[in-house]
Amino acid sequence: MSNEKLLRQIVVLKKKRRALILAHNYQRPEIQDIADFTGDSLELSIVASRAENPVIVFCGVKFMAETAAVLCPGKKVLLPVKDAGCALADMATAEALRKLKKKHPRAQTVAYVNTSAEVKAESDICCTSANAVKIVASLDPKRPVIFVSDRNLGAYAARKLRRKLILWDGFCPTHTLLVPADVRRAVKKHPGAKVMAHPECRFDVLESADYVGGTAGMLKYVKGDSGGRSYLVATEAGMIHRLKKENPGKNFYPVSDDLICPMMKLITLEDVRNALSGFQFRVTVNPSVRKKARRAITKMLSVR
Repeated sequence: MSNEKLLRQIVVLKKKRRALILAHNYQRPEIQDIADFTGDSLELSIVASRAENPVIVFCGVKFMAETAAVLCPGKKVLLPVKDAGCALADMATAEALRKLKKKHPRAQTVAYVNTSAEVKAESDICCTSANAVKIVASLDPKRPVIFVSDRNLGAYAARKLRRKLILWDGFCPTHTLLVPADVRRAVKKHPGAKVMAHPECRFDVLESADYVGGTAGMLKYVKGDSGGRSYLVATEAGMIHRLKKENPGKNFYPVSDDLICPMMKLITLEDVRNALSGFQFRVTVNPSVRKKARRAITKMLSVR
């Protein structure tokens, strides 16, 4: 079936279901283009919770749809591809976190949003790539901090605050692929381009960046950089579509052609159509887990 026909069907079904389509910044270009909102995972979950739509089609991966389900339990949250998961999120389990907490009974636990609802429920507070430093800084300095699950983001926050953290040994396989040699090659190919790197990258990659931040931060940085014309993007390749779309007078290049998350590319227009047609696949969270996970997310949102 042609994309044009699929798009027409999606428009009709979206109206019929009173649905809201959300797309993460790493999704395929055509998925981003049909979405009502495009953004990072937490930003989209907050949009979902504030919307009046009873149906949310979340084009992302499972932990993102779970977070939306935590924040808006009365709505149908649909993940168009059931198997769209996240290797980083899968590296942390609630059982393993409970064991680590027993070894450090005085510790405060910070859960990166890129974790399951069960892990969030075992944590004191959540964080994003944008606010990890601020969240850790808000905690009692006299007590140890467990940071789960991305070791690179945790290490970045620890260096910024000059504070020792207990780091979970998890990582994003896509971002960890990058090495300094990739950055050097890209800079040589595009002289004068500024380097933007996601804090899930290794420290030796972040050292060479002009800007370090999550996807929302990158958008803000580019829009506020009146003197910049060209940028090297050290994050998942899908981000470049939105950067180009919102900054037509500027140039964006991937630091490496290997920065592609296969899970973020699973969802197609046909999958979105099917989700709207048959309400597949609904993501739900156990009420007891939801209550605890929501508390950790809400606590993060209260930090100013």
